[in-house]
Amino acid sequence: MLGLVHTCNPGPGDCGRRIAASVRPACLEHREAPSQTNKQVSGKREALGSIPSTTHTHTQAPKSAGKPPLFGDYEAQRHWQEVTVNLPVRQWYFNSSDNDLQYWGLDYPPLTAYHSLLCAYVAERINPAWVALHTSRGHESQAHKLFMRATVLVADVVVYIPAVVVYCCCLKEVSTKKKVANALCILLYPGLILIDHGHFQYNSVSLGFALWGVLGVSCDWDLLGSLAFCLALNYKQMELYHSLPFFCFLLGKCFQKGLKGKGLGLLVKLAGTVAASFTLCWLPFLSGREQTLQVLRRLFPVDRGLFEDKVANVWCSINTFVKIKDLLPRDTQILMSFCLTFLSSLPACVKLTLRPSPRGFRLTLVSCALSFFLFSFQVHEKSILLVALGRWDKDTGAQHAFSLGPAGLRQSRPSCDPRPLLCLLCSSPLPVCLVLNEVPFMSTWFSLVSTFSLLPLLRKDGLLLPALLTAAAFCTACAAFLPLREAASEEGLRLRAFAGSLRRRLRLPGAALLPRATWWLFLASVAAMVLLTLATATLHPPQRLPDLFSVLVCFVSCLNFLFFLVYFNIIIMWDSKSGRNRKKVN
Repeated sequence: MLGLVHTCNPGPGDCGRRIAASVRPACLEHREAPSQTNKQVSGKREALGSIPSTTHTHTQAPKSAGKPPLFGDYEAQRHWQEVTVNLPVRQWYFNSSDNDLQYWGLDYPPLTAYHSLLCAYVAERINPAWVALHTSRGHESQAHKLFMRATVLVADVVVYIPAVVVYCCCLKEVSTKKKVANALCILLYPGLILIDHGHFQYNSVSLGFALWGVLGVSCDWDLLGSLAFCLALNYKQMELYHSLPFFCFLLGKCFQKGLKGKGLGLLVKLAGTVAASFTLCWLPFLSGREQTLQVLRRLFPVDRGLFEDKVANVWCSINTFVKIKDLLPRDTQILMSFCLTFLSSLPACVKLTLRPSPRGFRLTLVSCALSFFLFSFQVHEKSILLVALGRWDKDTGAQHAFSLGPAGLRQSRPSCDPRPLLCLLCSSPLPVCLVLNEVPFMSTWFSLVSTFSLLPLLRKDGLLLPALLTAAAFCTACAAFLPLREAASEEGLRLRAFAGSLRRRLRLPGAALLPRATWWLFLASVAAMVLLTLATATLHPPQRLPDLFSVLVCFVSCLNFLFFLVYFNIIIMWDSKSGRNRKKVN
């Protein structure tokens, strides 16, 4: 269950780079070219493999602003504003001469489009040239960049930061100092800062709505919480990663109240709230069947396959050695990914439905997000939030994927932009940040790994130094305010009940083996991340293995995420036992 956009790099020299006059004709030539049909837009990307790199770049996503013909992901957000403010609503998701879907076509739910329209209204009042139809393509100026960055900050201040502050203030049995520390650590999470402000996207909006939803259902404001999560889902479809825990938690509440009494009333109210919120968000796109289906096709391009790029999930890691996409039919891939995703999410969801609790809800959010990220069928353009392990052609700005074969890493087919891919990386750490107060050691470790998994992308975009600085600030805050060393004990890891059961069944000695093993795994993980970071920043990979470091980052991250999935499922299944033990001690 578990979509980041590039803008000008925040580092000096990259931001504000002017577009050379010699490249403008390329943009104009692209704009005047006949638009592709909808069928071509949604066709299989494998067909692009035979197109020379000099001609297929218009379907790729260069990360750097100022590179024609797409001018980077910064241009995507600006172009969506151009489209929404100049075209009628019914044309936003359709291919036309005024809306070439292969030039940053809109592929997020309606609430994102409405947000782009709101920003476009403000931009048009300041300078109409920023969003002028056709002529504004590739526009970059210091004033416009300042405006766009201001819109991200406004989104943070209006939606995300208040949600974090209120959530931390509502933590029970926690001192004021600890509440402030938790809020500071969550706001300093490097992944979201680097993606929203370095790559330029509005992930904080969907995450903020989702956090308001978590807060609402945890405090028994179920209708308001459901409404907030529906807004998050209608802003970015990647919030589907968090939908199962919301559904199971609210259904469990209805079961607790009794489906013949208050529970039935609550169920009807929840269904009405969800239906009404979706209807209002989608109302302009419900005028006809084809209109609705076109929006859905843009949101869920299933034909693109099991995955589209190198990400730190199971399918991409396996495909590096065994070409699972070529060996298995598409239907088999869908069925296989569905079964593994469902089975890996099932234990935690069943437990949450039968015994709903706010703590179990937060932990299930983590487990399900990891399950969907690792095993699900990546139906959106770049699936989740981890980095694309490809390379950018220095001349064309095109990205190429590589696969491991008998001759080493060899170039395969071109891959697409990782905007939604990055979006999810921000979604994935959100539930982990919610349990920062309960399992601070594991939450901090996970946040570092999720940021590390973005390493290849951050290096390509010139964000390596900001990434190191934000990671250092996050680690400093966690080390200063959270008892990380004490949190590595059996009690701090919430493993006392599981460890006791393991010792009884295997007749192990009474020593705390699990905390020691966890601590050594942490040290090994940190050592691997440091070494790979230094190697990526200072060394050139072998010529026959150009993506060696990127592939290693992918595997190390995937192994870490699999470990976290097992860990969080363990503490979910043993949570009730440890809770009873703590009550007896008290």
